[in-house]
Amino acid sequence: MKDFPEFMKSPRNRIDPSAQYTSGIEGYVFDGSDESQMAFWTYSQHAKSKTHSHEYDEYIVVVQGQYTIFIDDKKIVTLKPGDEYLIPKGVTHSGEAASGTRAIYAFGGKRAIREIP
Repeated sequence: MKDFPEFMKSPRNRIDPSAQYTSGIEGYVFDGSDESQMAFWTYSQHAKSKTHSHEYDEYIVVVQGQYTIFIDDKKIVTLKPGDEYLIPKGVTHSGEAASGTRAIYAFGGKRAIREIP
């Protein structure tokens, strides 16, 4: 597959791009009853996220392309399709995605904000 299925890309679940740590990405979010979230992001261009941390764990699995994780500005790992990584809560991190990367994220807390509330 070259894209996430259409049912996963409902406009009501679209993540507000202006509220992200990374520009140039398209994302959609689904909420758990415990405030956790799953997000599906597609990077249409090479993109770097701002350095940040969360009060909850963050799990990443790459579906297509590659995503490099930096912890405290030090390169830790480059994820390729099928690779996964867990960033513990409170850890300062950033990332860099190659153009065309698709990734699934799970957050142990509320991270993504919808474009349409």
